Amino acid sequence: MDKTIITIEVQVAAPVQKVWDYYNKPQHITQWNFAHESWQCPSAENDLRAGGKLKSRMEAKDGSFGFDFEATYDEVIDHKRIVYTIADGRKVETDFAEVGGKTRIVTVFEAESENPVEMQKGGWQAILDNFKKYTEAN
Repeated sequence: MDKTIITIEVQVAAPVQKVWDYYNKPQHITQWNFAHESWQCPSAENDLRAGGKLKSRMEAKDGSFGFDFEATYDEVIDHKRIVYTIADGRKVETDFAEVGGKTRIVTVFEAESENPVEMQKGGWQAILDNFKKYTEAN
C-alpha cells in the first residue's frame, strides 16, 4: 500500500538559532505543542540526538481526552534537519532554513490511516502555526 505524504510549512520571524531552541527545548515545547487553545502539553522530554527519544503529553484542558506522543530520532543536524520515527512506525522529517533573518520550517510526514488526510494536515499545521505565534511573541 502506498503511503500518503503530508507537507506543512511556516515561516517564523526569528533567526534559526532561536527557532531551533524553541522547537526543541522542553520548557518551550510545553508552551506551543497543541493545535487549539482548548488543549495543552503538560509535559515534554527531548533527547535530541540520533537514537534519542522525544516524548510529550497532549491533553484537552477539560480532561476529556489525552494521549502520549513518542518518537525516536533517526537523524539530527543542528539548526538544519530532524528526522524521527513515531512509535507507530511513521516517519517525520523537518527542515529548518534561515532566509533573510526569518526561518522557514518544512515538515513532511506519513499520514496515519485512522483520520482523514485533511484533518491530519490541519492539526499538524495548527501546531506549527501555534509554534510560530509563540516563538515570535517571546
